[in-house]
Amino acid sequence: MKIEAAHLRKVLFGTLAGVAAVTTGMAEALARPAMEIAIVGGRVVDPDSNTDKVLNVGVRDGKIVYVGGDAISAPRIIDAKGRVVSPGFIDMHAHGQNILANRVQALDGVTTALELESGVWPVADWYQRLGREGRPINYGASVNWAGARMAEFIGEPASGAKHWFEQNFANPGWQDNIATPEQLKRISARVDQGLEEGGLGIGFLLGYAPGAGRKEYFHMTGLAAERNVPTYTHARYLSMLEPNSSFEAMSEIVSAAAGTGAQAHIVHMNSISLRDIGPISKMVASAQRAGVKLSTEAYPYGAGATNIGAAMFRAENWRARVGNITAHNFDWNGKRLDEQEFARLQKEEPGTGIVVHLLDTSVEEDQALLDQAVLFPEGVIATDGGDWLQDGNPLPQDTWPLPADAWSHPRSAGTYARFISHYVRDSGQLSLLEAIKRVSYGPASILQESVPQMRNKGRIQVGADADIVIFDLGAIDDRATYAKPARTSAGFDYVLVNGEILVDDGVLDPESMPGKPIRNF
Repeated sequence: MKIEAAHLRKVLFGTLAGVAAVTTGMAEALARPAMEIAIVGGRVVDPDSNTDKVLNVGVRDGKIVYVGGDAISAPRIIDAKGRVVSPGFIDMHAHGQNILANRVQALDGVTTALELESGVWPVADWYQRLGREGRPINYGASVNWAGARMAEFIGEPASGAKHWFEQNFANPGWQDNIATPEQLKRISARVDQGLEEGGLGIGFLLGYAPGAGRKEYFHMTGLAAERNVPTYTHARYLSMLEPNSSFEAMSEIVSAAAGTGAQAHIVHMNSISLRDIGPISKMVASAQRAGVKLSTEAYPYGAGATNIGAAMFRAENWRARVGNITAHNFDWNGKRLDEQEFARLQKEEPGTGIVVHLLDTSVEEDQALLDQAVLFPEGVIATDGGDWLQDGNPLPQDTWPLPADAWSHPRSAGTYARFISHYVRDSGQLSLLEAIKRVSYGPASILQESVPQMRNKGRIQVGADADIVIFDLGAIDDRATYAKPARTSAGFDYVLVNGEILVDDGVLDPESMPGKPIRNF
C-alpha cells in the first residue's frame, strides 16, 4: 500500500506531539508535591479568591499543597463528588473550651474555636493547661478584662485555683464601681501582661459590669489600639428603654473605636439589639462607612444564654427593659421556670446557666428582626456556645459520645448547620460563597492583621493550613433543639484539622487531638 509522504509526516508529528504531551504531563506530575490526602471531585469554595467550582485538593504536612483540576492521588483519597469542600469554620465566640464541647463543634464544621468575648485570665496558664490536655480543634482566647478587674477588686486567684472566675462572676464587688487612677493602672498592667502572653485582643463583658466607668472602657480600648489588637465587647445594657438602652450601649462601642482608632468587634449583635436592630444596624453601618473599624457577629437563634444572676436581670425595671418577659422565658436544664424557681435560683445559685427566649422565630416579624442581624453586611457568624451539663452538673470533658440527656443551648451543637441550611439551601437569602465567607474567611480577615496565624486560615489555597470541611449541602441539618439540644449536626462528612482527619465519613475520632494554639505572635 502506498503511503503519501504528507500523511507520514502527519502521523509522525502527531506521535511526537503525543509523546511530548505525555512527557510534559509526567514532568508536571513529578514536580507536583507528594500528598498524604487527596480530596477529589468536590465543589471547592474559597471566599478569598471567589472560587466556587469543582476542583481537587491535595494535603501534606498539615498544609494544602495543591488546588486544581488535574488528577491527583495519595495514600488516602476522599471522594468529595457532590459535596462542598470548604475552609474550616472559625468560631470567634466559643465559651465551650473543653474537649467535649470541641468535639460537638467539630461535627458542626468548626475547626477553630476562639474565646474572644469573655477571654481568659491569667492567659499563659490557660494556654499551658490546654496544651497539656490537647484539643481536637484549634483554640485561642483574648485577655479577659473582667478577670483583670476581679483580681483588682476581689483579689488574685490562688495558684492553681479552678473556676475562680465563675465563682466570682455574680459578685457585685467588681461590677458596680469606678476604678481609681491607681486601680486602672493595675488593671491595665494585668491586661497588657495577657497580651504579652499571646492574648488575641481584649474581651469586655461590659454587660456584666455596667457600673464600670466609661473612661475605663475608653482607656482600655486605647490600649488595644496601641497594641494593634481588636476589642470584643458585650455591650453594657440589654434594654429597649432609655436611658441605659441597647442603642446607647452600642453607641459607646462605636465612639470608643472612633476615638481611639481601635478595631472593635460587636459580639452577638442579634441578642443585644433586641427589637431595636433597625436603628442599631443603621448606626453601625454609618460608622463603618465613615471609616470606623467595626465588625459584627450574630447567631441564628432567637434565644440567648447566660447565668441567671447576671446584672442585666437585676437592673431596675429589667423585665420591661428586655421586652416584658417573665420567668417562663427562662429555660433551665430543659424546663421553663416559674417565678418561684426563678427567684430561688437568682438568690441561691446566681451562677446557674439558663437559656432566655427573646424572639419567637416562629413569628414572621421576629424572624425578620433576627435576619437583620444575621445578614448584616460583612457580618460573621459565631455561636456563643457553651459547655454541656447533665442534671445541672458539668460533664467530664473526656465524655464521648455526648449523652442524649446532656443540656446546653442548641447553638452549642448546631449553629453552622442551621445557618447554612436555612439561609443558603432553604431560603436562598445568601449564596453559598457568601455564607462560607461569613463562617471562615470573614473571621480570619478580622483577626489576621494582629494574629499572623489567621492569614493561613479560612482559605482553600496552596500554603493555607489544611483546616477543611467537606459537607453535603442537601443533607446538613441542625438537629439540636431547645428541648433536645444534645443532637449533633448531620451532613458534615469530613473534618480535617491541620491536615489530620478528625471526622471521617461522619464519625468523629475521639483519639484525635490535632488542634493547635492560636496566639497574637
